[in-house]
Formats: sequence, C-alpha cells, structure tokens
Amino acid sequence: MPLDPQAQRYLDQLAALGAPPIWDVPVEEARRARRSRSVGTVEDRRIPGPGGPLPVRLYTPPGDGPFPVLVYWHGGGWVTGDLDSIDTLCRLLSVWGACAVVSVDYRLAPEHPFPAAVDDAYAATVWAAEHAGTFGGDPGRIAVGGDSAGGNLAAAVTLLARDRGRPQLSYQLLIYPVLDCDPDTATYTEYAETGLLTKAAMLWYWDQYVPNQADRRNPLAAPLRASDLSGLPPALVITAEYDVLRDEGEAYAARLRAADVPADLTRYHGMIHGFVSQAAVLDQGKMAIMECANALKAAFAPGRE
Repeated sequence: MPLDPQAQRYLDQLAALGAPPIWDVPVEEARRARRSRSVGTVEDRRIPGPGGPLPVRLYTPPGDGPFPVLVYWHGGGWVTGDLDSIDTLCRLLSVWGACAVVSVDYRLAPEHPFPAAVDDAYAATVWAAEHAGTFGGDPGRIAVGGDSAGGNLAAAVTLLARDRGRPQLSYQLLIYPVLDCDPDTATYTEYAETGLLTKAAMLWYWDQYVPNQADRRNPLAAPLRASDLSGLPPALVITAEYDVLRDEGEAYAARLRAADVPADLTRYHGMIHGFVSQAAVLDQGKMAIMECANALKAAFAPGRE
C-alpha cells in the first residue's frame, strides 16, 4: 500500500527544513537535535554500571504497587538519543501499560563502541530486578523493550539473561528493532532512500557502534545471528512497512516462533521507521503504543507464564 499520508506530510516537513544527512553532522550536534523537552517530573537516579554510574529515569504509574517493570532503551542508532528523547513514550507505556518503567541512558558510540551499550543494558536489567522494591516494582515481573537500536539492546539482553541464568524475564517488546547487519535484504534495497531511516544512515550507525567487522557477527550485536533462540521470553515485534529494518524484524519473529517462543508480529502499513516516537502527529503511532501497552498488561497478568 502507499505511504501513509500523515507519514508523507511528516517527511515533507523534514525535507523542507533542509537538514543535512546524519553522517555529515558532528555527533554532539546530532545528539542535541535528538533531545526533546521533558513532559513532567519523574525520578532520576544513577546506578552502578560497568563503565561508571549509569543514569536511569524511573516512571511509576498511579495506584498501589508493586508494579510490573519494563526496562527500556531508546533508539538513535546507538549514537544519539537520551532519557529526554524517549520521555513521552515511557510515560505512556507506564500509564497505559500499568507498569513501572526504567529508562536507561546507556553509553553511546563512537566514544563507547560495542559491547559497551550491551554491557550497560544487561547491568541495568539486573539492577532493576534486584532493586525493584525501591521504586515500587515487582522483581518477579520484569520485561525488556526498546525501539530501533534500543530494540537491539533488548533482544541482546534476553540472550544474556537466558545464558547467564538471570534475571528471569517475562516479556520482550521490540519496536522496529535492529537485529542484523545485512544491508542486502529486500527492504534495505527497496527502501534505501525512503522514509526516516535510509540505508546510508544505517550503515553509518553500524560503523560508529561496531567498527570491527568481525564483531558484527556476534549475536549480542546482531541477535538474528544467534544460533539458538529457544528459551527466550515471549515477544511483540512491531515493524513499519517503509523501513529498511522491516525484513530483519519479521525474520526474527519467525525464528522465535520456530524456536517455540510465542511471538506476535504487527506490521504497520504505510508507516516509516520512527513512527511510534511521532505519535503526536501519526495516528498509527498512537495505535502502536496502545498495542504495546496492552501486550505488556497481558504479559504481566496473574497466571501468565
């Protein structure tokens, strides 16, 4: 189907601004452009991390806990993004999903290449499970999630948690995740210059995050390359039709199912990469957030294994 009219208007507005491509912008400038205004007051903490204190932002919904917990990582190609850039989404997931959210400000590339972000992501997940009681969370109901590069980290954390035996995870929420480093898929070819995320931009992000080509075969960098996906938590994978990453996201959902892992897959037709973060102007972005929230509530429901 054709590109969603709202998505096309959004892309036209971006094009009218005449912004340079990501690879022509200094990293610090790209990060400033990614930041957005916080929409309210939440609790910021610094927790122990493998590279030093790790900033996290804690969201707790109204009502009486303990609440199930979602540990969440922002997108931005492992290079841009921060706690503010994902603030609105985390608030909505917390309130609509009736869960506490731990948003993690992991170390960014190129200053901190792979596996720094994965190490931070896993450390934060262990911390959330061990300290859930300090922010009204339930240590027995922990999920992980993220969008784009954040989805990559969430998937990597599920592999580590399974292989290391902790923490026990209830669910994984993967929103147009990066799951492989194969630029020759059909969607990489078809949508190379379509939408918000181009092929050239994605290759630039990989160069920043995993400059060592051999490391790109590591399943913690490219989870689709894991030889065994059995024993992972149930998943919701969301993809966008006009996205270079669509094929790898849908391939991952298929491989999870083949490994007897319950995995729901929703492709949002006419949508572009990043559409969930643009829910203020894209109706399907709102729909996707509600789908994620409902999936979390179902996963966290009493008696759900």
